[in-house]
Amino acid sequence: MDKPAIDNQTVELLARRAGLAKALAEFPDDVVAAASQAAGSAQKIKAPTDPRAEPWPPMRAGDGL
Repeated sequence: MDKPAIDNQTVELLARRAGLAKALAEFPDDVVAAASQAAGSAQKIKAPTDPRAEPWPPMRAGDGL
């Protein structure tokens, strides 16, 4: 399985915006690995074909209790 390509500049920008500047400074390889894993997971998510479709039935108070 190929790792998704993610450049260091993008990783640095996302890490800083997420408040991970200290983690990026101390563990840059781990932050890059996490970003690559997240990018791979995001590519696997399939958008619904019907934009009105809900991923699960709507929540209703009292149902199933």
